[in-house]
Amino acid sequence: MKLLVTGGAGFIGSNFIFYERKQHPEDRIICLDALTYAGNLETLAPVMGDPMFRFVKGDIADRAAVYALFEEEHPDYVVNFAAESHVDRSIETPELFLQTNVMGTQILLDACRKYGVKRYHQVSTDEVYGDLPLDRPDLFFTEETPIHTSSPYSASKAAADLLVLAYHRTFGLPVTLSRCSNNYGQYHFPEKLIPLMISRALADESLPVYGKGENVRDWLYVEDHCAAIDLILRNGTDGEVYNIGGHNERTNLAVVKTILHELGKPESLITYVKDRPGHDRRYAIDPTKIHRELGWEPTTGFDEGIKRTVAWYLNNRPWWEHILAGEYQDYYERMYAGR
Repeated sequence: MKLLVTGGAGFIGSNFIFYERKQHPEDRIICLDALTYAGNLETLAPVMGDPMFRFVKGDIADRAAVYALFEEEHPDYVVNFAAESHVDRSIETPELFLQTNVMGTQILLDACRKYGVKRYHQVSTDEVYGDLPLDRPDLFFTEETPIHTSSPYSASKAAADLLVLAYHRTFGLPVTLSRCSNNYGQYHFPEKLIPLMISRALADESLPVYGKGENVRDWLYVEDHCAAIDLILRNGTDGEVYNIGGHNERTNLAVVKTILHELGKPESLITYVKDRPGHDRRYAIDPTKIHRELGWEPTTGFDEGIKRTVAWYLNNRPWWEHILAGEYQDYYERMYAGR
């Protein structure tokens, strides 16, 4: 198999590349990433010398660049992780999210039609469903839950989802789509909740928690997510949506307190700040469909996963310290200078 992974220098995309290289070493992987602020080529250092791996710097919203890569490589499968994904940033600059998440997806779909792929897989989010009430723990998102977005980010992802499904119905393009709950694990960009709290706690800095910290998320360990995508890519049914959840619901405050406990830091570091506009209350996924049809279920509980995650950040301080210092953005130039 020749597999094109877009956004592979980001958090989930890089973990997926590592998973594929381990599980399917016979497959060739091409990674396309624009290396915007959240893309970090240092993350891919373990595979940069692998003859079955190729990195290409490029933007999925650049039609000429995308078509040139498809013309050269003719990938069998495409997995699209490339996305602007931080809700707070989408509130500040919505147009960036529309450009990458909507127009970029459309260009990839056009390339898949033009050059022929066996399957295009779109990596989406449970945020397209909106939120659930805190006082109804019996309610979960299913694949039939109506789309009801809350932020420019989730609206852009929902628009991309609809495009993907429309290309399947209108043009017969072989596609699958997955919507996941909140991921955590190694190589998570430090602006997101868990790595942000780890880095700030290690520096004995205040830990900002929105509102009262009551918002609930279903946490999914990133390796479990990668295993699910791999199953969908190889065994899923064209035109289908699959929800991927971790069965690990926690309030934001509980997550922060767990991190402090793991690091041996006091809860007095917690500072409550003004809530985010339109902040979703609760996400919770029902992954029955992917379990029933493909046999997938999460294998990593939150307590185990957070221990692994904290340990990784403790043992890989240069990676996230380079990001906090801005030095990681120079890595591409150092890697490719003179080439």
